[in-house]
Amino acid sequence: MHAVGPAAATRPPRQRAAGGSYDPVVHSSSADSPPLTATGLDVRPFRALTYQRHDPGHLARVSSPAYDLVTPDGRERLAAADPHNIVRLILPGGTSGPGSAGAAGLGGRPGEDTAARAARTLREWEAAGVLVRDGDPALWLYEMQPAEGAATVGWLGAVAVAAAGGRAVLPHEDTFPAAVEGRRALLQATATDLEPIVLAHDPEPEVADLTRAALSGTATMELTDSDGVRHRLWRTTDAEVLRRLPAALARAGAVIADGHHRFAAARALHRTHPDGDCRVLALLTPMGSGGLRVQAIHRVVPDLSLEAAVEAAGRGFTVTEIPAGPDPDALADAVRSAQAGDERPLFLLSDGRRLVALTEPSAEVRATVPAEAPSAWRGLDVVLATSGLVGHLWRRPDDPGSLLVAHDVPEALGLAARRTGVALLLRAPSPTDVAAVARAGARMPRKSTLFVPKPRTGLVLRPHAD
Repeated sequence: MHAVGPAAATRPPRQRAAGGSYDPVVHSSSADSPPLTATGLDVRPFRALTYQRHDPGHLARVSSPAYDLVTPDGRERLAAADPHNIVRLILPGGTSGPGSAGAAGLGGRPGEDTAARAARTLREWEAAGVLVRDGDPALWLYEMQPAEGAATVGWLGAVAVAAAGGRAVLPHEDTFPAAVEGRRALLQATATDLEPIVLAHDPEPEVADLTRAALSGTATMELTDSDGVRHRLWRTTDAEVLRRLPAALARAGAVIADGHHRFAAARALHRTHPDGDCRVLALLTPMGSGGLRVQAIHRVVPDLSLEAAVEAAGRGFTVTEIPAGPDPDALADAVRSAQAGDERPLFLLSDGRRLVALTEPSAEVRATVPAEAPSAWRGLDVVLATSGLVGHLWRRPDDPGSLLVAHDVPEALGLAARRTGVALLLRAPSPTDVAAVARAGARMPRKSTLFVPKPRTGLVLRPHAD
């Protein structure tokens, strides 16, 4: 997305800084993390589009993880699982998204771009009764219960997309323009929100009370995904809930937990239709109890040997080899052990065989993080990794071709081995860290956080037309 290097520390304040971006105007006060000054979330019920069949087995076959978590092999498995799997709409031509070359055998027509293919497929499924439209607007209560630990509960609603600079919905990550354009093209072609973004909203007692009261009775939909997470949804048309819940959320602001590219795509589409009521399907979860957890998203630098990576890193960090077994499971165990200790290494490097820890960054490396940036942003591991290690010492830009992302340790280690590269394994920020960055008006580097659990794509869609 942008090149990084030692010049980052001396850039003028209004330019993008290495490892993310920020607006210094927001930080003219002495507080680094001021309270949200939101005008409040604007949430409305909507007439959903859902699969006609709601039995758990069918919903498991036709639903999917979020589009950016689907690998090429995973996409083919999902498409083969059912001819009406939602992946045929969210990734109609493969994982590159709309505008990419079509995947063979998936119903494409000569000369048809993938966004148009998704729109045609959607219309065909509606005409055939595979997908059906609700007659009345509703809000949807959504519970995600992992095999272990507490459940995450939130509400699906149509949330107004504020103009740039609005404080009701705050992003915390940078986006990549090509990915935004791909989602925008799909959104415009289908005129449908095919999957929700996820917002973490300020705690609001009345929302919590309404949520507890609604968690009863038989769920409208239920399934368990391949990770063992049970998804339950209740369609709510109760007039009291439809009145009180939006009013309560209007007193709260929110941080985007997942879906920065889809939110930016909705905003971009709104710019072409400024007179419309621009909204986006969102799952609204509370910050804190009953909300989401944050995991790290790791980096992989292809075509970089561990020896070269360690030699360069040694000019700015203390380097320590960590004993690890020769097989992938033993290596992953060594990573977990290192990251669970009281003195966790700042970064871990691996080529899929060996494991190296980086600690004690030098003053030169720390200086690549602009001193005028807010402290919430300066203190992030991912910012130092992107600016000081990847950009300054390895001289690699932060773009999708030069710096790959992996959503867990085994994926990162496997990708490093296949691409003859190095996995850069990061510690997860806390939800408080993420909220502080967003409230400070700053941006973390793209793909910095993985909020879990994830809503299942395909259970509830939102057509734009009333």
